[in-house]
Amino acid sequence: MAGKMPNEEISRKCLACGFPFWNELTPEQQESLCRSTRPVRYEKGEHVHSPTENCVGILLVRSGQLRAYILSEDGRDVTLYRLFAGEVCILSASCVLDAVTFDVHIDAEEPVDAYCIGAGVFRNLMQQNVYVRCFAYQTITERFSDTMWAMQQILFMSADRRLAIFLTDELAKTGSNELHMTHDQIARYMGSAREVVSRLLKYFAQEGLVTLWRGGLTVLDKPRLQKLAREGRAGKDRG
Repeated sequence: MAGKMPNEEISRKCLACGFPFWNELTPEQQESLCRSTRPVRYEKGEHVHSPTENCVGILLVRSGQLRAYILSEDGRDVTLYRLFAGEVCILSASCVLDAVTFDVHIDAEEPVDAYCIGAGVFRNLMQQNVYVRCFAYQTITERFSDTMWAMQQILFMSADRRLAIFLTDELAKTGSNELHMTHDQIARYMGSAREVVSRLLKYFAQEGLVTLWRGGLTVLDKPRLQKLAREGRAGKDRG
């Protein structure tokens, strides 16, 4: 039986898979990146990053889920995007990106295992290597696009269409017709009120789109749900 792979080799393989610029680094830069990388774990509900804290570092998510959101003065939050296994959380080290000036909070929505790369080392690599710099700004551009999409939905789309989009997107991630998520979670991810989500889900159930059960739902008519997500309101305004 083969022995376990050393931690350094595991981190090298994960870094090589997680960062497309890995093969463009010099051996010295690869070594520097490995030395500055450490495994981290966050429990469900744990705060990962806030504007008042020091840079956590770049996080390469190995398992679990992170949620990035903005917070109003009265304590309400709006989800900007979520990150899953294999994705990179770069705003947890926003101090390395001078162009990033808005305040973002990041929490663990599930237990998260990740690799954390020190912000100082990553900043040096950005200055030394154009591939690292391009990766960083491409990633932040994608996150900004996610943020603008979230804002567009909240500002300009009816609540029923937003819910249809959310359900369609979530099911596409799992390939299942079931969603294990409470009304409160759905509302938080959509940037809506739980009462609105509950009312809309009840309407969807009456229309035969879904069936509801404790802690989740099953989509019964995916084509109609996808049509609502694409084209907007199929019936009267219930947002």
